[in-house]
Amino acid sequence: MTNHIAGATLDQERALYHLQNADVESCTFSGPADGESALKECRNIAVKNSLFDLRYPLWHVQGAALDECRMTENCRAALWYCSDVSLNDCRLEGIKAVRECSSAALSNCKIISPEFGWQCNGLRLANCTLESEYAFLHTQNLTLEGTQLHGKYSFQYVDGATISNCQLDTKDAFWHSRNITVTDSVIRGEYLGWYSDGLTLVNCRIIGTQPLCYCKNLRLIHCTMEQADLSFEYSDMTADISGEILSVKNPLSGQIVADSIGEVILSDSIYPTDCRIIERK
Repeated sequence: MTNHIAGATLDQERALYHLQNADVESCTFSGPADGESALKECRNIAVKNSLFDLRYPLWHVQGAALDECRMTENCRAALWYCSDVSLNDCRLEGIKAVRECSSAALSNCKIISPEFGWQCNGLRLANCTLESEYAFLHTQNLTLEGTQLHGKYSFQYVDGATISNCQLDTKDAFWHSRNITVTDSVIRGEYLGWYSDGLTLVNCRIIGTQPLCYCKNLRLIHCTMEQADLSFEYSDMTADISGEILSVKNPLSGQIVADSIGEVILSDSIYPTDCRIIERK
């Protein structure tokens, strides 16, 4: 039997604690009691067209679908320790919005959340916009599709990710990441991918200074590079670049093929370097 809660305003502590097999519709979680953890430890719930304005609303939830909901900037740490949850057409505005969750899927959401998506497993974003200073730290098995990201320190220590048709505007992306594949995307920012292992970029537009240094098992396939000076320092790679690279500095090993390279710097290396560098022109 499914419980149905509609049109309620709830502000008390743990207002719907351990709610099970229930629909929650057009409710407001706000008020003078300022209670936290409204939907903690819930199971198999559907929440639609509701407003969350209090802290920690969904913790340890197993099985939840949220549609057309808003979580304000007061809604701190909205989803932690949750599994098998989906959010569609939602707006998330609070810090630390999703953390330590497994099998969480967000679609058509607008997210403004510093420190978003940390230490998750199986996190998926589709057709979302995300503004986050520090996104996806230590997350595993991440999927992004059709998503626009604006941030600073994104994808650090991520292990396993598939990213396609995205716009990534983010400094220091993919540092210390492992086993990442990015296709048909624009990546804009400084110091891309340093210390990564197994980063593969396919049909990507790469924009920014000093990209892809200290990388292991780096692959670039049919990519373009803009403003890319001092590229590939001490990296092991295979790179096929359409157009020009401004400069390449002391690549460690592998092969770089480009239409043209403005400058090749092979001096003052502290490691032995043995990389083939080929200009098509």
